[in-house]
This record gives sequence, structure tokens and C-alpha cells, in this order.
Amino acid sequence: MPLLVFALLVLLPVVVAALDFGVLVTIILVAALLAFAWSRVLSGFRERPDCTYRLETIQASHYVEKVRLCMDRLGVPYVEERWAATLGAFYLGRTVPRLHARTGNVWSSIGNSSDILRYLWAMHANETRAAFLEPTPERLELESKIDRVGSMLQVWLYHHLLDHPDTLLHVWGVKDPAVPAWQKAAIRILLPVQQRLIRKSFRNTDENADKAMHRIEEFLDESEARLADGRKSLSGEDTLNFTDFAFAGILGLWIRPENYGGPNHHHVFLEDSMMPTAMLETVERWRQDHPKTVAFVEALYAMPRKPDDDD
Repeated sequence: MPLLVFALLVLLPVVVAALDFGVLVTIILVAALLAFAWSRVLSGFRERPDCTYRLETIQASHYVEKVRLCMDRLGVPYVEERWAATLGAFYLGRTVPRLHARTGNVWSSIGNSSDILRYLWAMHANETRAAFLEPTPERLELESKIDRVGSMLQVWLYHHLLDHPDTLLHVWGVKDPAVPAWQKAAIRILLPVQQRLIRKSFRNTDENADKAMHRIEEFLDESEARLADGRKSLSGEDTLNFTDFAFAGILGLWIRPENYGGPNHHHVFLEDSMMPTAMLETVERWRQDHPKTVAFVEALYAMPRKPDDDD
């Protein structure tokens, strides 16, 4: 909603000038817009006893899925609010995931997937079910390495997709029924601008894409070696922890396991026919060269996402 209010504020002077409204009409329009913005503030005070957490997401994001998996395994109820990808980052300076946590009548906001997991640990550390979120030094080091690979995957992904508008729009959520219609229209209109911004922000060159792919493959080789001993957790512990869910969320977008994103995410994945040839060939090679990694992620997604669903 903040993006909508911002858009209305920008458009209001244009509308007033284009339609040559008088002073009285202009005052009424400004008052109406201020009342609308105020109503959004007041809405935070409405009772929502069934909703302690709201999670802002986009359709296809490994960092979002990392948090979503951990919240599902923690068993806390939350409401997911999906955005069209890139709008928040480039026009509001707000990345996803973003967790809104309610305490009394106040909503607090936390960004960055790792910071969100630290907050969840702090809030639920006294609960046995939250033990998998404990941020030990070893887990934090592994999480940082996994997150860096997530950044490399973004570079690799956009290098392949920036010249394929239809595929880009699919990834950004134009077919996602949970994304508001006005946001879908906005990303269609802003597509050329978004492509240019991404080229600059991700330094989209062949050299950078090759470096990103090299680092991804180094990590995949290391993970394959870790998993060769049949361990239950990537970290070598006896039970799964948040690094395993981060690992599965990061790699899941190209492994494409069943249950990725949960039951309401039927439009997440790119079909093989939608991928550029070079991208599809790389994905197939990664699957063939790292069977233990693929099997580990698929096995994790074969588990119930929520403890209440356990047999």
C-alpha cells in the first residue's frame, strides 16, 4: 500500500494540471488523499488476533523461500502478502522478504532474510520447536556462504533472462493470482526501465556472469562432498537446522522440487520451454553433476512444511 500512496502523490499534480482543476477541487483531492493515507495508519490498530506476522514476498525468490520454510517449520501463523518483483526494491528501497511483526497495536518491520531469522529466534528461543533456529557460530558461517551463493544465482539468472521479456514478467509475477492487478500493470509498463536498472545494478556482463557461475559451481562441488557421507544436515549435525532450509530455498529455484513455496505457489517455476537454451543446459548439467545435492533438497521438500502436518 505505501507504493500506491506514493504513486498517487506523484500523479496528483499531473492530474490537477492536466484537467485544470480549481483551487477548491484541488483542496478536496488533497484532503481525500491524506484521509486515505491516514486510514492506512489507523488500520494498524484494528484487532487481528489471528495474525502476529505478515510476510512481504515476491513469487520467485530464494531468500523469501528461506524465511518461509523456517516460519513454516517453526509453526507460527503468518499472512503472506505478495508483490510484483522489483517494484519495492527500485522504487521504495525495500527488498523482500520483509517481516512485519505485531506486538500490541504496533507493527515492527524487519528486512533481510538473516535478520528475520535472528528475530524469530529471539522471540521463540524458549520454545523447543525453535531449536533449529539457534544461531551458533558454525551455522552463521555456513548461512553466510549460502547467502553469497544466492547473490551469485541472481547475477546468473538475470544474465540469462534480461533479453527475454515474457520470461522476466513470468518470474516477476504477472501470472500470480496473489499479486495485485495494478502491480502487474506497473511492471509491464516499467519493463524497459527495470531491465536497464538491473543491467546496471547487477553489472550484467559476460565476465561477471562467468565469475558468478564459477562460484556457484564451487559451492555445489563443496556441498556434494559434504553430503557424500550421508549426513542428515548440511552442517553435519544430527538434525536439520536453518542452514538446511536456507540451502534448500536457495537451490530450489533451479532444482524445482515438489512443494517449493507451499501449496499456493503454482506459478513459481519456469518450464523448460521458457528457459533460454544456455540456461537450461546449465541446469541439466548441475543436476547430473550433483545428484546428492539434488536428492537432499528434494528429500527436504518431501517432508511436511509444517510440524502440524507430520504423521
